[in-house]
Amino acid sequence: MTDAAPDRLLDDARALLPEIVAVRRRLHRAPEVGLNLPRTQRTVLDALGGLGLTVTTGDRLTSVTAVLEGARPGPTVLLRGDMDALPQQEETGLEFASEVPGAMHACGHDLHTAMLVGAARLLAARRAELAGRVLFMFQPAEETDGGARYMIEEGLLETPDGAGIVAAFALHVTTRFESGTVRLRPGPTFAASDQIHLTVRGRSGHASAPHTALDPIPVACEIVQALQTLATRSVHVFDPAVITIASIHAGTTTNIIPETAELHGTFRTLTPETRRRVREGVERVARHVAAAHAADVDVDLIEGYPPVVNDPEVAGTVRDTAAALLGADLVDELPEPFMGAEDFSYVLRRVPGVMAFLGARRPGTSAEEAPDCHSNRVVFDEPALAAGAALHAAVALRHLSR
Repeated sequence: MTDAAPDRLLDDARALLPEIVAVRRRLHRAPEVGLNLPRTQRTVLDALGGLGLTVTTGDRLTSVTAVLEGARPGPTVLLRGDMDALPQQEETGLEFASEVPGAMHACGHDLHTAMLVGAARLLAARRAELAGRVLFMFQPAEETDGGARYMIEEGLLETPDGAGIVAAFALHVTTRFESGTVRLRPGPTFAASDQIHLTVRGRSGHASAPHTALDPIPVACEIVQALQTLATRSVHVFDPAVITIASIHAGTTTNIIPETAELHGTFRTLTPETRRRVREGVERVARHVAAAHAADVDVDLIEGYPPVVNDPEVAGTVRDTAAALLGADLVDELPEPFMGAEDFSYVLRRVPGVMAFLGARRPGTSAEEAPDCHSNRVVFDEPALAAGAALHAAVALRHLSR
């Protein structure tokens, strides 16, 4: 990019903002959950029409893959936007609130998709500047089934020339940061996410005579406490883990000791070694605490998404690009990883790349008072869409302008 290009790119994105907002609001009104998002897919296909892209759709999921061929040969850059919503009832009061009971775009994926559509329009107008191709990845099921993994299995990362993809980029909106600001870091940025499912098996009996039964509820409570000790006393403080038991189910009434108690939760880690140690520790603690009380326990630990690890070289390029585009005062390093999980990690295991945060907090609200992702009251600042669309395009241009 020339020195003047960032200004023009951001100005063009701001001019496109009404169109990008319209796409976002269409998506927001009709949220869909999981792998099958037919209305969402149709919105994306309509928005990409007329741009001269090679568009394909998924077989096992309603993904959209679009390729923009530049004027000259060169490498491939991947830009990603996830499209799925969450299964919760919206309580924002927005005029374009969800019209689907029990579903809501509460994680900003409607913004991610709209920004990527905006980037496609910006880059299609700059086809002559591109030496290579841009691969636009519109992905279902980030929140549920790891749609990125399915797209990779269906050939997402296979390029026509066999040269592979040189860089991948994604943005995640948040109300933690001021609107239009960018935060990123090299190395681990999102955590691995694994599930915990434990069933403590005791012996049912009358609540008035616990000595004749084997009560699984205090055993389950002791397991929860022991797992918290595992997280704080057995894990290196600078290679952290989070263990949360988020659901406990036992019993049916006040005077029956139940046969079983179920515990469900998650553990989050940043490195393979800590992930392995915590997994082994959860199983060890559960089995030994149960055994200490003569109870049994079924342990089911389900491996989830790997950690998102940003490539240091690409992170440096993205940071420089964002500073040139938006201003150095609006770009900063993320101080620590976020212990949430993201299936863009499957792409970054194969391709050097970056996931960054885009601030989208409405002016006049503080980070403490603004609901954030996964709240049914979260409201994002739509002008941030212009910055996001422009940054996607700028990252592609930085890698493909020769």
